[in-house]
Amino acid sequence: MDLALNGKVAVVTGASRGIGRAVALALAGEGTQVACIATSADRAQATATACTDLGVKSIAYGVDVSDSQAVHDLARTINEEFDGVDILVNNAGITRDGVFMRMKEDDWDRVMDVNLKGAFNFTHALTRGLLKRGGAGRIINMASVVGLAGNAGQANYAASKGGLVSMTKSLAKEFGSRGVTVNAIAPGFIETDMTGEVPESHREMMTSAIALGRAGTPDDVASGVVFLASAAGAYVTGQVLVIDGGMRL
Repeated sequence: MDLALNGKVAVVTGASRGIGRAVALALAGEGTQVACIATSADRAQATATACTDLGVKSIAYGVDVSDSQAVHDLARTINEEFDGVDILVNNAGITRDGVFMRMKEDDWDRVMDVNLKGAFNFTHALTRGLLKRGGAGRIINMASVVGLAGNAGQANYAASKGGLVSMTKSLAKEFGSRGVTVNAIAPGFIETDMTGEVPESHREMMTSAIALGRAGTPDDVASGVVFLASAAGAYVTGQVLVIDGGMRL
């Protein structure tokens, strides 16, 4: 199948590690040029170098995704250095878990600022250019199964990811007439640095609930991003692709 990604330009936030790194490499493997975003360019450089080694142009950038002006300034730089953007993957995210009654306001605000406002900022900064890409623009937001079902101790994270799902559906309706698709991916229990902090007892409990009997990998999620970004996903919009190995069955 021709995915028609060769020569496209993608922006991937949270690209320094985990799912973001896997997404950047998967897109680069299909010939996509990649702007790799992290909190600092140094943090994203290893991913950008790995993408370059696959034979595509890739540059590392650093920005606080919650800083609207900084994101808009960076978007202009990326558009100039790559001559436009075709694909935006809003992957940057953090957790600050805790039971709700003891959750600090700063923990709520920071998670919302990075996970939800960060996606708003990059989408807002790049939308005009995406709408001009001849009906081939793609926006993919990294949500979570927690945003669909909630989770004790993660009210802030669940709210941010649930908001991302609702934003995805709204933008799909707004941008559909211009040929830009907007979708979300909701990963389940994926082996990353973030989930590596989960206690072994809780890890075993979660794995036992997965129909496929194992935790997912960042590459499992990256494959879904490639599909939605490609020509194969051209008629899919406003959807939430759950990649959880059957955990929510």
